[in-house]
Amino acid sequence: MRDEVRDEVRDDDCQSGLSRHAHSRRNFLMVTASTAVAPTIGRALTAEAAPAPARRIEPREPLGLTLEINSRDHRVVLDARTTLLDALRDHLGLTGSKKGCDHGQCGACTVLVGGRRVLACLTLAASVQGRSVTTIEGLSGAQGELHPMQQAFIDHDAFQCGYCTPGQIMSAIGCVNEGHAESDAAIREYMSGNLCRCGAYPNIVAAVNQAKSSAPI
Repeated sequence: MRDEVRDEVRDDDCQSGLSRHAHSRRNFLMVTASTAVAPTIGRALTAEAAPAPARRIEPREPLGLTLEINSRDHRVVLDARTTLLDALRDHLGLTGSKKGCDHGQCGACTVLVGGRRVLACLTLAASVQGRSVTTIEGLSGAQGELHPMQQAFIDHDAFQCGYCTPGQIMSAIGCVNEGHAESDAAIREYMSGNLCRCGAYPNIVAAVNQAKSSAPI
């Protein structure tokens, strides 16, 4: 009986020893793993917390430009990144060309460069030096008489709020001069880049049809 008790006690001690050994080994592995991972986590957190180095922006020399606007030369000094629209509105006081979306999607800023339509908000002012630019302010005659397209827009009530009208008129003149006004469908297609939030599109088509018969447009 005494031997059986001793055997049971020995077995319990053995299992307890194994348990303590397994527990100690587990602790050792956990501590070792934590020690190995900690520097990596620390470096990652430090990298995330560190501010990105400031990007140096080099100053740009302003450009001295001579722009021919509405048959007059204008001497301006502009940043190389200045758009034609901002040059017209902010530097020359020609505010007829409107800033609608400033992303080339509405057509309110349309002007003529060399007789062809361009979106002034997407055109650098420096790129038009040496080329003739016509804005809505340059359409009327010497005595203030309206351009045929301006008169046609009035005759057909081709505007309501009037905000898009300068761009619509300039685009319509370009549409006719480019030979894209042979039919109503062609006019709608080649005027589709000019948005009218008031929905006066049928009236605009009628105005273009009237004005295209005038020579010169």
